[in-house]
Amino acid sequence: MLDSNAFDLRKYISRNPQSMAVWVALAALILFGFLRYDNFSGAYNISSFLNYNSMFIIISVGMSFVIMTGGIDLSVGSVAAFTSVIAAYLSPHGIEIALPLAVLAGVAFGGLNAFFIIVLRIPPFIATLATMLGAKGGALVISDANTIAVDWGSNFTKMGMEKIYNFLPWSIVVVGIVVIALWFLLEKTSLGRTVLAIGGGEDASMLMGLKVNRAKAFVYLLSGGCAGLAGVILASGFGAGQPLEGIGWELTAIASVVVGGTLLTGGLGSVPATVAGALLLGLVFNILNFENGLGTITISAYWQMVIRGGFLFAVILFQARVMSRNKRKGRVA
Repeated sequence: MLDSNAFDLRKYISRNPQSMAVWVALAALILFGFLRYDNFSGAYNISSFLNYNSMFIIISVGMSFVIMTGGIDLSVGSVAAFTSVIAAYLSPHGIEIALPLAVLAGVAFGGLNAFFIIVLRIPPFIATLATMLGAKGGALVISDANTIAVDWGSNFTKMGMEKIYNFLPWSIVVVGIVVIALWFLLEKTSLGRTVLAIGGGEDASMLMGLKVNRAKAFVYLLSGGCAGLAGVILASGFGAGQPLEGIGWELTAIASVVVGGTLLTGGLGSVPATVAGALLLGLVFNILNFENGLGTITISAYWQMVIRGGFLFAVILFQARVMSRNKRKGRVA
């Protein structure tokens, strides 16, 4: 049973002051879009936005656990592409078969990463780079470098295309349930505390008797599983397995995690702020597309990337200032 302070907002803010910048930026962008664009708050835009960005939310949350331990997972985009092809091949059997098996395929890649890093002691950057290339090559091999159409006669496309009450996409509902479960795991379980402790100091965690290797294996298995779920949503939403997709998704996930206040060195992080970071990245593109639609200016896709990068830099700079101010207050106290 959850205690009354399980998700206390004031405690969350006090423990995660570094994440306030992303919430401020997200709220500001939502307000700006609401005031400037007629259809920004329309059901179609909100539904489409959540449906598409559910993939990036889930891989970002999986990535956040890895980064909290001081690791990295470069394979998530390629694993998502691979599992989208697996899910497409399994689509005739329905979502109830394709979903768990594709997620298990993602978990298998996470298991490879864990084996390379924990048993063979290969640095995470090198280990996950190898699995990134392996997953990308595997996706191209099993698909013959072609998109793999799903079976439209089954219920497979329900997750990516259908909505509850014609508004809320099934994809964001599934992702939301997973995210809430992982938030609880991080905040309220010994495994979550171990994940953060490893990022704070792996050697010290071992001396404290914490099950370091178990926690490290868990985060890579989790990241692979989240990428697998993203692959299912990709295939279900686009109606085909996409072996050429996923390029740069790992960078999007890392950016979402960092903007959300998780330290790249590990030891500090927040699941809700990571979700906010992923939404913020998606919202920047959403607003730029609306701006193009007004016809007053035309911003090419290349300039959109430049603007997005500049905006993210501003958020991170604001975040750094907040952290510096809090540290000064702590020394004064």
